[in-house]
Amino acid sequence: MSEEVLINVTPQEIRVALVENGVLQEVQIERARSKGLLGNIYKGRVSRVLPGMQAAFVDIGLERAGFLHAADVMGGIGEREEALVDTGEPPMEPSHAPRPINELLYEGQQVVVQVVKDPLGTKGARLTTHITLPARFLVYMPFVRHLGVSTRIESPEERARLKGVMEGLIPPEEEGGYIIRTMAEGASAEELARDVAFLRKLWQAIRSRIEESAAPAEVHQDLNLAMRTMRDVISEDIQKVRIDSRETYQAALRFAEKLIPEVVDCIELYTGERPLFELYSVEDEIARALDRKVPLKSGGYLVIDQTEALTTIDVNTGGFVGKRNLDETILKTNLEAASAIARQLRLRNLGGIIILDFIDMHDEEHKRRVHRALEKALARDRVRTTLTQISALGLIEMTRKRTRESLARVLCEPCPYCGGRAVMKTPQTVCYEIFREIMRECRAYPAEKFMVLASKRVVELLLDEENTGLAMLEAFIKRPITLQIEPDYTQEQFDIILM
Repeated sequence: MSEEVLINVTPQEIRVALVENGVLQEVQIERARSKGLLGNIYKGRVSRVLPGMQAAFVDIGLERAGFLHAADVMGGIGEREEALVDTGEPPMEPSHAPRPINELLYEGQQVVVQVVKDPLGTKGARLTTHITLPARFLVYMPFVRHLGVSTRIESPEERARLKGVMEGLIPPEEEGGYIIRTMAEGASAEELARDVAFLRKLWQAIRSRIEESAAPAEVHQDLNLAMRTMRDVISEDIQKVRIDSRETYQAALRFAEKLIPEVVDCIELYTGERPLFELYSVEDEIARALDRKVPLKSGGYLVIDQTEALTTIDVNTGGFVGKRNLDETILKTNLEAASAIARQLRLRNLGGIIILDFIDMHDEEHKRRVHRALEKALARDRVRTTLTQISALGLIEMTRKRTRESLARVLCEPCPYCGGRAVMKTPQTVCYEIFREIMRECRAYPAEKFMVLASKRVVELLLDEENTGLAMLEAFIKRPITLQIEPDYTQEQFDIILM
């Protein structure tokens, strides 16, 4: 399977796309104005203890206090299970009920916490005191004396080899423990030693900032999206990593030379005339990923609805009538839908509770085939998923770990014209589309200057918060850009006039 990673960088945002066999599978977006908090470490102060919820709110210096459950407090649930997940976090299921929150925390107490889930909607960040620091092959847990191996490494021989190597690298007096990540399968002792040294140095720096800082304060910020991709996604299975920013390309090279020298030759600086994402049709795929309806090749389709509580995916035969009989038509549609659903979950970054409504099947063997097909398709997902058997109603209930907002909620906002029944692109998203369109037209057509026609909110944003980006773009293309408000344009509409 051919796998490529595309990294598109502008001053306003970083976008990363994972392409398998020419088809977009995942896309992640990180904006400078709303960078995610996942993995950040804070020295916070407990602002409120809620015994009725077995939780506390912790002031970490953000607009909304973070949420800390008793099960996520060190010493809150006693012994934990040995099974470890690939993210490096200890499993969340306690071996017995959590201790009362008011025995663990009190108002005004200073605690060191890490963000395990970004703020979603009106909810603050989800926090834990079980600090984890990931490197390429290892995750360091400074407060837990434990050595574990990812459950995705199935070979008993390889698990024993990796544990033996790590036991030789960790002195008995060292505090903390390690989890060996899935990516460490086949790693050499030298590569693991390099990660150990890196993590020790990183924790020493964080510990110094904890001691010197007054709560609330940020004491560690995780890498940006481009470098997290280099750390967590890039492996020998990736054929190419194409980056359209020279600065990011050079940073990626330095990162690879230090930690993953075997992939240095795969990293390329993209300097083509066409925008990188347009070359691979990623822009079109992102636009389609915002639609409710997903067509299937057979003529069937999916309908995806995301709500506050859960996401539903309905499978329909549509115009597909099959060639043999009704049962075979339904089976073929459901099998195709299973593969498409797995891709859409990754592409749209849908998480939480998900209900899959397959077309009703009466044959038990057909049900098993569809369930196995879905399991196989989900096996490539780096995010943890769980699913039930097909119910009598033809439903599969599943969960997919949610740590960040979905693609639609990153790119869109509730539409004010329809009372929030649908979504529309934010003015910021439209501004960045305008910037990319001007770059594309500048390369394709000769023009002395450009005029942008857009809605009032978009033009005001270009003149206010995005004026620096607009000035940088003018300097880069060496042509003036003028703006004009079109009162009849909706928020997503714009035109670029060549003059």
